[in-house]
Amino acid sequence: METRKVILELRTKRGLSQDELAEKVMVTRQAVSRWENGETVPNTETLKLLSKEFDVSINTLLGEPRKLICQCCGMPLEDDSIIGRDSDGSLNEDYCKWCYADGTYTYSDMDELIDVCVRNMVSENFTEEQARSYMKELLPNWFSIKKGKLP
Repeated sequence: METRKVILELRTKRGLSQDELAEKVMVTRQAVSRWENGETVPNTETLKLLSKEFDVSINTLLGEPRKLICQCCGMPLEDDSIIGRDSDGSLNEDYCKWCYADGTYTYSDMDELIDVCVRNMVSENFTEEQARSYMKELLPNWFSIKKGKLP
């Protein structure tokens, strides 16, 4: 979905007029109108305010132009409901809510992360041993590529 349609849909779902939204994000009503007509796109700071106002990610506001992946565990962040949050409550598009919550990393080291992942992977298709082996192989490579270490 295009940014203009996303903003219009979110605004109308909230029952806000263009004037009311403009006041909340400190722009003019004309600016909101231009966004919704597809003439312009909000700047970075305004996108942050809109993200907080509507409780959606900036990625969602931009029509999901990129696939988000948790930079800690590698989980696809396909829905805003699983995105982590900073201490001010805003969404942090770099992490899932299980790895990062309230501005704090959930895991203190790689082994702790692997233990949690294994518990969630064990099913009819994965034994605990298979899941642990897979994660021990995958995560160190993931971290060396992305960050070089656990955040």
